[in-house]
Amino acid sequence: MTLHFHKMNGAGNDFVVIDNRKLEINLSRAQIAFLCDRQRGIGADGLLAVEPAEKGADYKFRYYNADGGEAEMCGNGARCFGKYTARLTGDGTRTVSFETIAGRLSAELIGTNVRIAMSDPFGLELNADIHIDGLNEAVHAVNTGVPHAVVFVDDLENLDVTRHGAALRYHDHFAPNGTNANFAKVIDANHIAIRTYERGVEGETLACGTGMVACALIHHLLTQAASPVQVDVEGGETLEIGFDNYESDSFCDVTLTGPADFVFEGDITL
Repeated sequence: MTLHFHKMNGAGNDFVVIDNRKLEINLSRAQIAFLCDRQRGIGADGLLAVEPAEKGADYKFRYYNADGGEAEMCGNGARCFGKYTARLTGDGTRTVSFETIAGRLSAELIGTNVRIAMSDPFGLELNADIHIDGLNEAVHAVNTGVPHAVVFVDDLENLDVTRHGAALRYHDHFAPNGTNANFAKVIDANHIAIRTYERGVEGETLACGTGMVACALIHHLLTQAASPVQVDVEGGETLEIGFDNYESDSFCDVTLTGPADFVFEGDITL
């Protein structure tokens, strides 16, 4: 089979994107992992597939991690998906809606950036009863479409993200499905920097959209930082997280704004 694809990048988080609106493409987990393999395939943190909507949205969003397993959502992927699907119409569309496992989302093109209206977070847990060897800071958790652990540290640059991230990702507290692990540092009241170990990639990535949202919301709860919060990622970009905290532990109108870029397109034989 010859597969046509686009390669896209969202703040350093990169994706293979395919148009499967006719539902003629049926990729196995092994094939997806091959496509995402950086030595033998195209190379990506995950794969995005556009499918027809089932519940009244414009499209259905399917996201697969680099290991070939399907995930509920991906914030950087959602921005790329929004820009890609807006281009599909060819009519200058600036706003699209799509269904995900985590709920219905919408994407709005704002200049060169894309703003995602996220689903409401849930499962908030501050100061969880979790101990990681070599990591003395408090661990927090929230689901922003996918589960995230959040730890604020003083020395983000020299932190062993791979070791501590894997320990959190596979910790019994998050069994059986595990979690993504984020490490953040406060720059000032409304500005943080983060590094993320992503479940399914099983390593550090240059950015994670849902992880940015998780860190920004936890930062607000710990410090009362006002919306929006600026978030620096390892890819070098600064993204913006907006939200409304209408109760002590409840959020709505959560948005993620940042870049989404086409890199190249091509064909690959499977």
